[in-house]
Amino acid sequence: MTPELSIIGGGLAGCEAAWQCAARGLRVRLYEMKPRRFSPAHHSPGLAELVCSNSLRGAALTNAVGLLKEELRRCGSLFMEAADATAVPAGGALAVDREEFSAYISARIENHPCIRLVREEVSALPEEGLVIIAAGPLASPALSEGIADLTGAEHLYFYDAIAPIVEADSIDYAKAWRASRYGKGGDDYLNCPLDEEQYHAFVAALRAADKVPTRDFEKLIHFEGCMPIEAMAARGELTLAFGPMKPVGLPDPRTGREPFAVVQLRQDDRHASLYNLVGFQTKLTYPEQRRILRTIPGLENARFARLGSMHRNTFINAPRCLTRTQQLQNDPRIFFAGQITGVEGYVESAASGFLAGLCAAALGLGQAAHLPPPTTALGALLGHLSESDPVDFQPTNIHYGLFPPLEQRRRGRTERRLAMAQRALEDLAAWWPQARIRA
Repeated sequence: MTPELSIIGGGLAGCEAAWQCAARGLRVRLYEMKPRRFSPAHHSPGLAELVCSNSLRGAALTNAVGLLKEELRRCGSLFMEAADATAVPAGGALAVDREEFSAYISARIENHPCIRLVREEVSALPEEGLVIIAAGPLASPALSEGIADLTGAEHLYFYDAIAPIVEADSIDYAKAWRASRYGKGGDDYLNCPLDEEQYHAFVAALRAADKVPTRDFEKLIHFEGCMPIEAMAARGELTLAFGPMKPVGLPDPRTGREPFAVVQLRQDDRHASLYNLVGFQTKLTYPEQRRILRTIPGLENARFARLGSMHRNTFINAPRCLTRTQQLQNDPRIFFAGQITGVEGYVESAASGFLAGLCAAALGLGQAAHLPPPTTALGALLGHLSESDPVDFQPTNIHYGLFPPLEQRRRGRTERRLAMAQRALEDLAAWWPQARIRA
């Protein structure tokens, strides 16, 4: 009999894991609770739904996530296949049309002869067979209790925030202009300038605005890579001006000078009918969002296709609970994948699912799992999950600080990162033929 395994969760990690297992001949049951039940952040019944942004971040190899995407691309990732097929203009980043991206992956999963998509909520883990838990950071309460029992520890958690989306034809283009920072990547962003007085008024409004209250039993912890704008404003008067509103590399063509601050908007769909406010994730109440965001020059009459929100993300203490193959230490038939392991970001979640799929397929076929070298982005991500200090373990995006240092020193950061990327791709090429498990 062909081995069979169950995968819980039809997000990025679950779909990628299912694809990798099925490609190696395993029969897969992929469980997805939508549309019978939705998490607080999900709205579409489609698989692999992108929630807080359409951006898959930087494409260049000087950025570690650009390297991670290239490694996945070279290894036959469904996630990267879909991303490349549904890409929209985004300067030096890779961004996708979210609906087309989800539809692409849904079709590939639903039509694969080795994958059976089961649309129901899993409240109890299967007692037999291999299992990959890729339920995401918003697992249902019943499943979360089961995961807590498995890991033997209380969940850690943080809050993740979602940025608003504006309808393109409601933007005042007499005030906003098209440009990418330093002219790189074409005119893919819209830019709304603020002078010094407007900026300080905006910060004051954020600080005084009504926020959605935190429930009594929850402690508010923000992931540093996705801070709400009001939380950044509370840290200091100029925090936003040096963060998502920094004007550097964006001179206003009408004055020839950089404004005091700028709000950037990124295309959110293929038809350029929607724009995402870059870095403007928020926990403000909906009325306050409409009022304050419409004080931004160019957005006075903005119509919002989606307002910002905030939700609780849970993750396990991976260094304490998992092996390097993302297997549960006290029950090796169970794997974890995606954000619930403590990786952060769309690309990282898909990469975690890719690796869990490879390892589960190897176990199911009675073969050894060949893990990627630590010099690769895939290997560095596994190193974060298995080698971090469990006492203060926190989620992270991929970054070059997770990689082993180069043997020869490089003076410039760009030169050093490119050398790390070259080393990674060379080591990936040597590793991948060994890792390509087949039935």
